[in-house]
Amino acid sequence: MLGRHRVFAAAFGVGAVLRLITMLGYGPAMWFNDSYEYVSVALHPRPHPIRPDGYSTWLMLLKPFHSFSLVIFTQHLMGLATACLIYALLRIKFRLPKWGATLAAAPVLFDAYQIQLEQMVMSDTLFMLLVVGVITMVLWKRRLTWQAGAVVGLLLAMTWLTRSIGLPVLALVVLYLLVKRAGWRTVTALITACAIPVMAYMGWFASAYGKFAMTNSDGLILYMRTAIFADCNKMDIDKYKEVQLLLLCINDPVNQRKDYAQWYLWGQGNGDGTGTGEVLHRWGINKKWSEITNDAASAFATKAILSQPGDYLKVVARDFFRSFHWSRPRFPDESTYNMYEFKPYVPLDENGQPKRLPRWSSYAGGRTDTDAFSYEQGPPETRIVQPWAGIMSGYQKVFYLRGIMLGGILLIGLYGVVVRWRKFGGPVVLPWLGAVGLLLAPAATAEFDYRYVLPAVPLACVAAAITLRRGVTWARRSPKSSGASESTTVPA
Repeated sequence: MLGRHRVFAAAFGVGAVLRLITMLGYGPAMWFNDSYEYVSVALHPRPHPIRPDGYSTWLMLLKPFHSFSLVIFTQHLMGLATACLIYALLRIKFRLPKWGATLAAAPVLFDAYQIQLEQMVMSDTLFMLLVVGVITMVLWKRRLTWQAGAVVGLLLAMTWLTRSIGLPVLALVVLYLLVKRAGWRTVTALITACAIPVMAYMGWFASAYGKFAMTNSDGLILYMRTAIFADCNKMDIDKYKEVQLLLLCINDPVNQRKDYAQWYLWGQGNGDGTGTGEVLHRWGINKKWSEITNDAASAFATKAILSQPGDYLKVVARDFFRSFHWSRPRFPDESTYNMYEFKPYVPLDENGQPKRLPRWSSYAGGRTDTDAFSYEQGPPETRIVQPWAGIMSGYQKVFYLRGIMLGGILLIGLYGVVVRWRKFGGPVVLPWLGAVGLLLAPAATAEFDYRYVLPAVPLACVAAAITLRRGVTWARRSPKSSGASESTTVPA
């Protein structure tokens, strides 16, 4: 097999070596602000009010080994497996040349920010593998059997339980199968297989919070999205019937607010009880993630969008197009930007000592730093080791997919959808819409973040590769040139 696929095998080997260097230079793991809660839930299982527990369940399965290095190793395997799925789909199913299928998998194999995300205790790598797995299964055959539909449904459930944005992916796949007339048995099996684990989780969530839902944060996150432009003077809030919405009005003028939305959910305010970061604390310091606050925030955000649709579309478009910059601006702030960087030096605290993990109280019980220590059974802080750390730091300055390149890849996929309009976009439309949706959904419901871009890249590459399989032409193909159709499966 390696002899038949030498080009991809060589690329795969280089990608594996880069991941090994990363593990040697930044062990046992790298950390993001969300990482600590995932670990805490793995140690103290309970439904998390902010995000589903899918990734924490994976950490829980690996907990007996007490090794973040093992967790990170499995995530690097997930990244490599994603590249294998892309190559197999394009080479075997769509008959791309070996070099072409390898080129489509190259961003996953070689992008420095992709490798860095795999090195972090975060859910994004697992989510990306699940999404690419779903797309691969759906495109592999012209018509899915009901058994295959059930497997896709289970994968979609895992996707949804890993990140809430898995819900739009489910809707997209179901719509695609309906348009392609996959059959009621397949669609029913898919929806049923997806619904059973999701409903079970929502029942568990209801037992803890009294609400049949996935989280208590969807309304609060949407409030965060609208807070940078919401003007209560334009929202026509009834001060007698909607007092709860008045509590969410921001005192600062719109033109003096923060230019990034995350501040209005995670910021600490000015210390006087009325600062922008403290608006949500008006409900009570411990009520921020409660059902009543979430529902009020959802109602406020909906009214803001309906009252100021132009302002909403403006911030959504601005964040969507951040994905296509040539460089990576330091957004939303310096601290978040630096978490995505391979630093060749040990970070220091204000006293000049090696920086420790933050000491926050976790929602699952316990404390973030002690939970991480308990999981690892040893120091969990990132240890920067030379020369490996320096190699990856230098590599990251050059080898990553520029945003404008991603934009070009998406335009190629769009071309493929347009020329197949008689077939509703053919097989190109599913990965292309999936890529655009993964970029647009955070911009519409939360805010742009660089790590949200990476799971969209494999789908964009698949769509572009299928488009270019026969070259770029507007002419109708003759029967002789049609050869093998896009649904033909041939040996590798």
